[in-house]
Amino acid sequence: MKKPIIFTDLDGTLLDYSTCSFEPALPALQLLKEKDIPLIICSSKTRKEIEYYRNKLSNSHPFISENGGGLFIPKGYFKFGLQNSEFEVDEENDYHVIRLGTQYSELRKTIESLRREGFDIKGFGDMTTEEVAGIANMSVDEARMAKERDFDEPFIIKDNGRETQRLLNSIKAKGFNFTQGRFFHILGNSDKGTAVSILINLHKKKFGEIVTIAIGDSPNDIPMFEKVDFPILVQKPSGSYDPRINVPNLIKAEGIGPDGWNNAVIKSIHTLL
Repeated sequence: MKKPIIFTDLDGTLLDYSTCSFEPALPALQLLKEKDIPLIICSSKTRKEIEYYRNKLSNSHPFISENGGGLFIPKGYFKFGLQNSEFEVDEENDYHVIRLGTQYSELRKTIESLRREGFDIKGFGDMTTEEVAGIANMSVDEARMAKERDFDEPFIIKDNGRETQRLLNSIKAKGFNFTQGRFFHILGNSDKGTAVSILINLHKKKFGEIVTIAIGDSPNDIPMFEKVDFPILVQKPSGSYDPRINVPNLIKAEGIGPDGWNNAVIKSIHTLL
């Protein structure tokens, strides 16, 4: 029997957008613990934010931060060497760390360059902790963690519609990429899909045959969806599905955010096992 491995986004997926609660998903989370199924967080959130939620979830599995910029594997999780010619593995406290993203300082320089071009753009690095808390609907403590970034800069832009496209074109012209979740993000050549692929290969080495599931709600989840066997899209708060997401074999979960997450996980696990 193939071992299920689940990758999940946080905001608007496992976490409710308005309350950041995962309570509606508790039945599915309990089922995963009972079946010993790895749940791997793959989010635009920072390392510290993800560690905060991993602690609340009692989750001890690897995780992917900042839209694929960083991959953190607890030491001893895999009982084999992680060194690979395709990526460099560092040791940092309790983790083996694979850094796939561009340094945050380079992203900040690009934000400043875009402003000099006349774009009314504001990144998390330009905001106070209180401002981030306000626009992201989070506590001040969570906002402080959200500002401690390494590989990805969320930003907002004031425009009339056409300005956003000009800005995104300029980001690409400078050699950087962008994606979108709750906010637009500027990043380097990393994405969720690359990081997910690395962990899929490591789990194959650990378990042999596996079957992979990914759950998300936004365009920044598309690269992750494209790498798994079963991509699952949950509903937005409006009850709709993001129309920009169209990948092969896409499964549309019944339910908004963590409600849809709960329904999809329970259905998937019962089907697979």
